Amino acid sequence: MRRLSVRLRATIVATVTVALALGVTAAVLAGILRSSLEASVGEEAARRLAEAAHRISVATEGDRLTITRDTAPFPQADPDVRISPAPDPSWAEGYATATREVPIGTGTLTVQARASLHPVRDALDALRPMLLIGVPVLLLLVAGLTWILLGRTLAPVSAIRAKFASITANDLHERVPVPETRDEVARLARTMNATLDRLEQAVERHKRFVADAAHELRSPLATLRTRLELGRREAPRLATEALTDVERIQRLAEDLLLLARLDAGEPPACDEVDLGQVATEEAVRRRGGRARIELDIAGDVVVRGSRTHLARMIGNLLDNAVRHAESTVTVRVTPPARVEVIDDGPGIPPEHRESVFDRFTRLDEARARDAGGSGLGLAIARDIARTHGGTLVVAGDRGSCLRADLRPYREEEEAQADG
Repeated sequence: MRRLSVRLRATIVATVTVALALGVTAAVLAGILRSSLEASVGEEAARRLAEAAHRISVATEGDRLTITRDTAPFPQADPDVRISPAPDPSWAEGYATATREVPIGTGTLTVQARASLHPVRDALDALRPMLLIGVPVLLLLVAGLTWILLGRTLAPVSAIRAKFASITANDLHERVPVPETRDEVARLARTMNATLDRLEQAVERHKRFVADAAHELRSPLATLRTRLELGRREAPRLATEALTDVERIQRLAEDLLLLARLDAGEPPACDEVDLGQVATEEAVRRRGGRARIELDIAGDVVVRGSRTHLARMIGNLLDNAVRHAESTVTVRVTPPARVEVIDDGPGIPPEHRESVFDRFTRLDEARARDAGGSGLGLAIARDIARTHGGTLVVAGDRGSCLRADLRPYREEEEAQADG
């Protein structure tokens, strides 16, 4: 029942309620009609009994008759009146009856009067098909009217839901339609629009903060790096260590700013990006390190998105693989739009295959900070994959393969055409 729509649930409840009410009403009506008709028939039998008893009393007034079992009944012109020394139960079967003992001479006579119950049965038989046909027709009418009225009432809700579902972080300026009524639906629409106003303001403040933070972080770090490079001649070792720390802070700042932009829902660029070319360029930049990088690149694997973001995603996957590989890292790009980065290291344990994508998560807490990353690389890579309509998971039995499946270029075109 909970899985049904509000419209269908309300229609079912209204129809069942009316059905129960009509059923009880029909039963009470039939009972009252039966009792009333049977009472009328009983009154008719009593009237006949009173008339017969009166005639007998007048006809035998002053006479003293001896009533025996063999005494013949009085002549009876009415077949529904029986006068006899003793009552006959079988004579009254199927009728409403009235019985009275009338004193005659030295004895008494039993006077029985009856009235047929056939009119009662005929009336009930006529009422029954009317109820059997009329009640279902009335229920269908109630269900249909309830369905139509609820449809008209909930139509603004459907419009609000459709509009609200289409609003993203890129078009927070849009608002849901407010119906002209003054009911709860109109109040809901106004509340949602007020919420969208606050959300738009919050997102704008967030974007301004990201821009201001980028400026405030990059400028002093660039100045500090320049001064350290100039002072490398006087204290080369100290300057080298300081520059390493500055580079780490710069990378962390860049990661945080990129995550902030991704969280804000900023849309990526819509360029045609060759994944094979991007993967090759990122692999070439990292050659000469502690692990050998092998390429298995298929041609013409094109997606639509931000080349910078996709390069960052593949670069982060490569950095993670190189950091944990024993000797070899393999980069594989296959149709329709899959990127796999495989290393021959120990792999990721099954219990950590989701937590590695959490921010600031580093499984090897014992390793030196200089040897490891900040714990944001895989989180950023997954966010970029999702921004491009794809997924990023840990694949393979050993957990040494990171697989990104993006939306192919043709599917992107079809989705935009449908939208």
